[in-house]
Amino acid sequence: MGRLFGTDGVRGIANTELTPHIAFAVGRAFAAHLAARDPAPRVLVGRDTRLSGPMLEGALTAGIASAGVDVYAAGVLPTAAIALLARRIGAGGVAITASHNPAADNGIKLVGPDGFKLTPKAEESIERTVRQILAGEDTLPLPQGDAVGRIQPYGRAADMYTEALLALSAPDLAGYKVVLDLAHGAAVTVAADLFRRLGASVKTLYAQPDGLNINLHCGATSPGALAEAVVREGADVGFAFDGDADRVIAVDELGRVVDGDHIMAITALHLLAHDRLPQRTIVATEYSNMGLQDAVQAAGGRVVTVTAGDRNVVEAMRRGGFTLGGEQSGHIVFLEHSTTGDGLLTALKLCELLQASGGPLSALRDQMRVYPQVLLNVAVRSKAWEGNAKITETLEAVRRELAGHGRLFIRASGTEPVIRILGEGRDATQVRRAVDAVAAAVREELGA
Repeated sequence: MGRLFGTDGVRGIANTELTPHIAFAVGRAFAAHLAARDPAPRVLVGRDTRLSGPMLEGALTAGIASAGVDVYAAGVLPTAAIALLARRIGAGGVAITASHNPAADNGIKLVGPDGFKLTPKAEESIERTVRQILAGEDTLPLPQGDAVGRIQPYGRAADMYTEALLALSAPDLAGYKVVLDLAHGAAVTVAADLFRRLGASVKTLYAQPDGLNINLHCGATSPGALAEAVVREGADVGFAFDGDADRVIAVDELGRVVDGDHIMAITALHLLAHDRLPQRTIVATEYSNMGLQDAVQAAGGRVVTVTAGDRNVVEAMRRGGFTLGGEQSGHIVFLEHSTTGDGLLTALKLCELLQASGGPLSALRDQMRVYPQVLLNVAVRSKAWEGNAKITETLEAVRRELAGHGRLFIRASGTEPVIRILGEGRDATQVRRAVDAVAAAVREELGA
């Protein structure tokens, strides 16, 4: 077994890389972690719609209960709902999900009673305990009788989450037509009802999960069908969520994608205009479009840039006292209201601004100029690209070529066996040439 925790919890192919044995050990270790800090810990557990979800949930909750900790089983629920409700009831939280990954994958995301993801130090401690358990060296207590943890359903979780969202953002959507791409994922439990309660006319796409179709040619990573539906239906806006609904991609009435960078720009410009953006600063990642920084700076604001990953975004926000941050992929964090990316809350916040502007979403989108970007994911047998002479030489050469009017990034995915290469600049042809050159070197040296 390699390193257990990646950039976003534990993730792998269910039943081979992420087995019930591992899930049991993670549950047991997480329960012990919480019990060392709380005399009466509890854990709220939710999952997305993957076929392997109930299997891993059963093993994980058994592990938690075996350590004497009670479990509230919330069933299918967005990851952000687990974080929000865990914080409200003072419980640890677990989301069993692989987010935007294919159905065969699954994962385990852990949050503390404060609703935030665990620190790397806490994850390292839990991982050491997991390894001991799997090696047959389990020294944790084995309570008996009424000291064994109870596993009980938490059927009101979806309603509680919906009410919490409405308390945070409740735009009047009477007269608006909204199309929702639910990715056959966790959003099916709450999204349509949420928008209908706000008065919108709602059409749903990809809302029939069968355990195997989650994210399949749909959702936030494939918004093409949503764009077509928005235009066909004459809708005002469309929203595409991913498997666990922690990210969202919007579509304007013209069928154009409104990604996370656009959403941050639209929100930041509104807050700057009303002097409501703390320190006039937002947090984005190095993968955000250069147009985001241009738009925010032109309005008198500032963009702090961090390494990719929503954990890095949240950490920078907490350190700096900032309240808005996110990623181009649609992970947007409103730290005043949420501890993590929440696709549904983001959609509501964008609808607030759409309503306040009185105009179409396309006008809000066009406040940010988009520089041409090319992103390639290269499947690899090894992600160790740093130190490879050929890749490094190629990378340095293309960066010299782009200097002053473009940029290029390369990084290994934390959740998939791929290396991501992103180029950006004023000249799309030049950017494509640069990305292709680096991708060719990666394939030659490390390709699967």
